[in-house]
Amino acid sequence: MRIENSKSKIELLIEQLDLHEHIAQFKSFFARGDELYIEGDQELHFRYIQALDKIEFNAPPKVGDFSTIKLHLLKRGVLNFEQIFEIVKVVRYFRYFKNRQLDGIIGEWMSKFVIDEKFFEVEKYFTNDGKFEENLDHQLFGLSARIKEHKTNISGSLRRMMSSPKLSAYLVDTQVHFINDEECLLVRGGFNHVLKGAVIGRSTGGFFYVSPDSIMKTKEMIRYIEQEREAIFYSYAKDFSLKLAELQGFINFVDKEFTKFDNYQARVLFARSKNYQLIKSKNDSKIQLEGFYHPALHNAKPISVNFSKNILMITGVNAGGKTMLLKSILASAFMAKYIIPMRINESKSHIGSFKSILAIIDDPQNVKNDISTFAGRMQEFSRIFEYKSALVGVDEIELGTDSDEAAALFKVILDDLVKRGQKVVVTTHHKRLAALMADRDDVELMAAIYDEEQRMPTYEFMHGIIGKSYAFETASRYGISNAIVNEAKVVYGDNSQKLNLLIERGSQLERELKQKHRVVDEKLEDLRLKELNLKEQRELLEKELDIQKSALKRSYDEAIKEAKEAAKAGDTQAIHRAMNKANQKLPSEKAKEPEILIQKFAVGDKVKYHSQKGVIISMKDDKEAIIEVDGMRVRVKTKQLKHSQHEPPKPKTHLKVSVEKRAGLKCDLHGMRADEACEVLDTFLSDALLNGWDEVIVYHGIGTGKLSYAVKNFLSTHPKVKKFEDAPQHMGGFGAKIVTL
Repeated sequence: MRIENSKSKIELLIEQLDLHEHIAQFKSFFARGDELYIEGDQELHFRYIQALDKIEFNAPPKVGDFSTIKLHLLKRGVLNFEQIFEIVKVVRYFRYFKNRQLDGIIGEWMSKFVIDEKFFEVEKYFTNDGKFEENLDHQLFGLSARIKEHKTNISGSLRRMMSSPKLSAYLVDTQVHFINDEECLLVRGGFNHVLKGAVIGRSTGGFFYVSPDSIMKTKEMIRYIEQEREAIFYSYAKDFSLKLAELQGFINFVDKEFTKFDNYQARVLFARSKNYQLIKSKNDSKIQLEGFYHPALHNAKPISVNFSKNILMITGVNAGGKTMLLKSILASAFMAKYIIPMRINESKSHIGSFKSILAIIDDPQNVKNDISTFAGRMQEFSRIFEYKSALVGVDEIELGTDSDEAAALFKVILDDLVKRGQKVVVTTHHKRLAALMADRDDVELMAAIYDEEQRMPTYEFMHGIIGKSYAFETASRYGISNAIVNEAKVVYGDNSQKLNLLIERGSQLERELKQKHRVVDEKLEDLRLKELNLKEQRELLEKELDIQKSALKRSYDEAIKEAKEAAKAGDTQAIHRAMNKANQKLPSEKAKEPEILIQKFAVGDKVKYHSQKGVIISMKDDKEAIIEVDGMRVRVKTKQLKHSQHEPPKPKTHLKVSVEKRAGLKCDLHGMRADEACEVLDTFLSDALLNGWDEVIVYHGIGTGKLSYAVKNFLSTHPKVKKFEDAPQHMGGFGAKIVTL
């Protein structure tokens, strides 16, 4: 990269990327010239730009730099009216925004501008175009009226002279001329016989501009009045400067904020004028362009490219747009870095951020410095190694030397640049370097597409292949005779052409195979991650289930304990409260009904009923069975039984059933027959024993006494009933029995 002393690196890069016209148009929207880069937090700046883009507003007036103004105020100097009006313009513009009472961050920003009353005392003396409001000062107003009167007298005096017969013969025309701010007449030579005055100047025709002596006195009076006016103006300027000196903090704030606002509004209004988009660089190194148009091209085809890898190698046809694609990639990164509007599909594009953007595009050969093309290229490459995290564009990388040697050299150079965190775009006609780099995962290939039928480039590009240069076809298209081209093909030879085709095809197949391997590896990795995720979810669910089981068991044990204590106290209401509390601790929603297997049982089978083991004594219709548990016979349903040891497989029937919940503290036998009541009571006592109840209550009522008698007989013969007695009066009296187990 040749860096001339008269140009900065940014200016040189703008020229190399053909952006000078675009940048010049952009800069014309600034109210006062400034650098492209906005100092500070770029994310915050972009938020303000986006917010400003959502509202309609007038462009700010052209404003000068405040450096000299602030220096004069700091030294208590006197500003002239032009300098004072520069400050007034900026404050008035911010007041225009502030009075709109906008929402969001723009409104919050404008609310920070608090204008001191002292400033209004200065501002009111200036019109919108910067003229001093003389009407506000009666002395100035009177002096202006006197000057106007004197000028009218001068004009009348000159008109009278022009109508004089003596002077008419010497007048060239009948107009009053202004030469060097002096009113004068244009006369011929010899005028001094009839006109006394001073010659102010001469015309191209040799005539004289003469200011008559008769109006000199009036002019002197006007000059005297002008001096009085200037003295008054100076006193005002001095007074205004003193007031502004007291507002230096406010002026510094306004100056700084206007610089920021100027950067914002210039970008917004430039984008609107050209229908461009505003896009900011992201915090990575990926570049994906969709629908990008280089501003230097007219009627160009949009560029779409995915440059997410470290190296992009562009090959293919001569004059097919390779260089312009390289410039477009670098130009988009440059404009995104400085938030300069561009034509692009912003929603589908992504442009990373780079500390430096470097271009090696021109032929560096320089006769004065006695340097060759290749030597110049080596000098340019040596400078690139000084940078880190840079975006580098190299056009015709093998320019100026043997392609085979250059391929080996530049492969190593590119490897080293990548290690330094640089991202490189390369164009080349030669296939050797492309073939050496094609099998790497961090290299993206693109080829310019050539229309074989039309025998011309399409200015479009295809990913993943090495393109042909089409040198013979390009020569024919630009006027080289077919005879010369055909002879060149013979010299080149079929073998060389076939070798190039094999290189192109081999590289393509190798990349396709690696791509397929990559897809398979990604799928395997995806499956592995899914399996790992499922395993983690299963472990979490099992852990959560164990926690819920433990919590439910603790709640159940507490409820049982409270119910037992209430039963021992003989308080029915306390029992009910304890049972309600226990029911509330049970899950509110019904669990999904489990799918169980119906098993066949026979007399003599060893079975398990809840947590107790027993033997089947007798059965009834395969639905009920009487089992003996610890010397106690219990009638149960077969669906509540399980084999206590391994049994040979038997026919199974799938059925969904609901597990019954048993209260266990009380048994209500009202309205039952004696035999039915005994059967229910038998089951109730069995469940109470298995659930650990020490004491229960049985309600049978008084009635005819048959049911009460049957209950007494049953309880008297039951082997697990220690004693029973009539319940207290408040718990049922003679119509209930308290049974101790």
